[in-house]
Amino acid sequence: MGTVVAFLIAISPYIFYFYENFPQQETWDTWLYKFNSPNYGSVYTAAWLFIGKFVPLYLLLLWFLTCRHWWYHIILIPIAMYAFQLFGTINVDVQYVDEVEIYYIIPIMLIIIPIVYLIRLKLFDKIVHGIDMKKLDEELKKYEVEEDDFSE
Repeated sequence: MGTVVAFLIAISPYIFYFYENFPQQETWDTWLYKFNSPNYGSVYTAAWLFIGKFVPLYLLLLWFLTCRHWWYHIILIPIAMYAFQLFGTINVDVQYVDEVEIYYIIPIMLIIIPIVYLIRLKLFDKIVHGIDMKKLDEELKKYEVEEDDFSE
């Protein structure tokens, strides 16, 4: 697994500069399809924008999938940002790229940040204060059982 990840990271500069293989024309005819880029002026510019968003997203996804730290969920925020930007470059109806994507990330941040903060609190309590929540729950259940015995 480590070799595959290292290989995927190592080829990322080659993927990034792949846009240089595209023509500097508005239309690109291949034997499979015809690509037209009316919004960006040339296929070269469209490929440059797409790959410029794809490579960081690709590397962030690799980082998210291989990270073993407790805070790895925070990586979802820049992943979401680059995903929205990537879809903005693909969408033909968008006239301005990279302008309103930050507003789409706010709901994602409102979900992810509290979750990561709660994970941090649980770890902080366990490591720094030595509080084990499972043991605390077991002890509370034990006291509940004792109270039920006295009420009968």
